[in-house]
Amino acid sequence: MKQYKVTVNGTAYEITLEEIDASSAKSAAPAAAPAAPAVNAGGETVTAPMPGNILDVKVSNGASVKKGDVLMVLEAMKMENEIMSPVDGTVTSVNVTKGGAVETGAVLCVIG
Repeated sequence: MKQYKVTVNGTAYEITLEEIDASSAKSAAPAAAPAAPAVNAGGETVTAPMPGNILDVKVSNGASVKKGDVLMVLEAMKMENEIMSPVDGTVTSVNVTKGGAVETGAVLCVIG
């Protein structure tokens, strides 16, 4: 065990760290790869690439979209990210509303 003194924003903290050598450290299980966006029977599922808030929804059910069209705007870390259509088609389901919060992987809409 080693003790250290760390100062954060002018406040001093004493911390103790345990040393672990490579032979005694348990190897962590590899993280599972993020699941690919699911394609359901209704079409292409568009999911949130990161957690954030929906600033604007530019499509509605039945709207015709082309690949690259902006579907909605997602704000994450004070940056506006345009969520674009991955395929040509018709929006069959919009699963979010303006002002709503989403987590990574949440289904935003489905394009048939």
